[in-house]
Amino acid sequence: MPWVDLVTLLAVFEFLGMAWLVGKARVRHRVHAPATTGNEHFERWFRAQQNTLETLIMFLPALWIAAHYWPPGWMALLGMVYVIGRVVYMIGYVRDPRTRGVGYYLSIVPVVVLAVLGLVGCVRDLL
Repeated sequence: MPWVDLVTLLAVFEFLGMAWLVGKARVRHRVHAPATTGNEHFERWFRAQQNTLETLIMFLPALWIAAHYWPPGWMALLGMVYVIGRVVYMIGYVRDPRTRGVGYYLSIVPVVVLAVLGLVGCVRDLL
């Protein structure tokens, strides 16, 4: 399952990159830790990162479980849609939060599909 492993690591490095960008935004907009509010532009970076964390916790186990029951290459491809969707989401959210929709759907739909496929594979094997 090297493709699944690669997508997993890309998602982790993507999140690390977002954390770095949030740190830069914190300095640029003078929002001193532990504050997470006070500058709308910083808050956009921060909220995009936090939303990514919220989806990452669903994405990773869904990817791994689905790849256990279905062809890993195809599951990795779905995972790449998630990774790309998160980039689109962050760009949209930082520019104008009203434009984050495309990125959100590009990342949440793969999570739902992977979770459903994982559930179907698990139930199928139980029966």
